[in-house]
Amino acid sequence: MARRVDANPQSHGACEETLALQREVRYELTSHLYVRWAQPEETNTKAMIPESHALQQLFTELIDHHFDRDIGLRDPEVKDYIVNVLAEFCECEQLYKICDAEQRPLHDVGEMLLVADPIYGPAPSFDRERQVRKHIGDYTLFFSGMFPESVNHYRLRRQRLENFIDFIRAGKESYYIVSKFDQFEYARLSPLFAKLAREFESCVYGLNLVKGDLEEMQHPITRQVKEIVM
Repeated sequence: MARRVDANPQSHGACEETLALQREVRYELTSHLYVRWAQPEETNTKAMIPESHALQQLFTELIDHHFDRDIGLRDPEVKDYIVNVLAEFCECEQLYKICDAEQRPLHDVGEMLLVADPIYGPAPSFDRERQVRKHIGDYTLFFSGMFPESVNHYRLRRQRLENFIDFIRAGKESYYIVSKFDQFEYARLSPLFAKLAREFESCVYGLNLVKGDLEEMQHPITRQVKEIVM
């Protein structure tokens, strides 16, 4: 049988480039990158749920459906990233992996912003700022999209710095700051975080629709995660 020859080597190269970027996006979300910037509170974090996991497949189907059809955001990198955020945050350790100097997991976005400051705050480096800011973007996107009711629930239940923080603005701003890390090993993912900042509200709406589907099918993951965040 004759061996097939790719008539368009440029197309083949572009495909490899896309796959490489997708792998880098997934790597960005695993614990390996956090361990590389090792802070004591983060050395025991687990890797996110494997891509083959049934939840990962379900999230992919729902995100593809609603982002393509309802909000017209057909960017595969953005969708892939958000799918992995959802899968990662099914692990409680990942949801609250940012800690203060006393090793206390932070739930408050206002406190996270203080921890992220490398000039007037305790962040030991700009790498640490990027790490915490990326988590703030993921955290606010997740809560605003999947459990918006929990935001006010927390604010009414206790006195928090977060009471003075615009939740959506904090997420958009954090992704934007991450996008400004555009040199060396950060360069390839910089445009992705710029898109996440620009499309933050659209992504929140898309996740609202995903949440509605999960509740309609009475998927146990919504109940399990709600018990954690509420």
